[in-house]
Amino acid sequence: MRKEYSLQVNGKNHTLGRRTWIMGVINVTPDSFSDGGLYFDKDRAVERGLELESEGADIIDVGGESTKPGSEPIAAEEELRRILPVISALKKRTSSLISVDTTKSEVARAALDKGADIINDISSFRFDSGMLSLAAQRKTPVILMHMKGVPKTMQDNPFYEDVLLEVKAFFKKKIEEAHQSGIKKEKIIIDPGIGFGKRLKDNLTLINRLQTFEDLDRPILVGVSRKSFIGKILNAQPGARLEGTIASAILSMVNGAHILRVHDVAAVKKAVLVAEAIINEGFGLDSSEKNVEKKSHHAL
Repeated sequence: MRKEYSLQVNGKNHTLGRRTWIMGVINVTPDSFSDGGLYFDKDRAVERGLELESEGADIIDVGGESTKPGSEPIAAEEELRRILPVISALKKRTSSLISVDTTKSEVARAALDKGADIINDISSFRFDSGMLSLAAQRKTPVILMHMKGVPKTMQDNPFYEDVLLEVKAFFKKKIEEAHQSGIKKEKIIIDPGIGFGKRLKDNLTLINRLQTFEDLDRPILVGVSRKSFIGKILNAQPGARLEGTIASAILSMVNGAHILRVHDVAAVKKAVLVAEAIINEGFGLDSSEKNVEKKSHHAL
């Protein structure tokens, strides 16, 4: 059983762990590894966000800069031009929480002003220390992700003596930095950074042994969606990695993930609902569903 946590967002408490939360991805970019260009147009991005909510996304993650291996950073002005209209429009039309996927405090501040609820920083504030004071000042939840190096070079022969110990030590340090900067514990989520400066075996170990991070006492987000480690196992391009994504997401959930960050929200959500029903032996199903189950059982 996962430990339950209270996540404070805009003065409201949300419980993580009772069920698995789904974070849907919108990349407002021309060059992201999986869906680059699909939602570069503002109207298409907003439409996709509404679709993600209808499919069951608890959080909609909006990003304007590709962080795939080998990618170059873009100017804050361009990042703002891409994401602010999308966040502003979604805030008016969706009840899902909105996270901004950025490493720049300038971008995060403007996104919060437009209605974003969470800062998702893949650098854990390494690229812009101003993120710490911003998150503390605005009392904003933050997602701290582990990444070795920077996106441009992170997959150039990454190496770990012990990936679990090294990632855990990184989180301990970053959580302490956040605390010292005034960010409350209840505002922090950790993400082991699947695919970010990791070898195939590192990714598999992290997913298989997520319980290693439980004593950090923070909810865990895992992003496995369409990642290259799935492609290596299946010899498949990003668009053909759905089955691998579902398998990886479910095992992440079983091993302790509280939030799953995915592109294919509908498919993963359905898989999660079935897996959780099995794990909980049907607890939580309403009476009509239980009656159907009984009738089906007696008919056998």
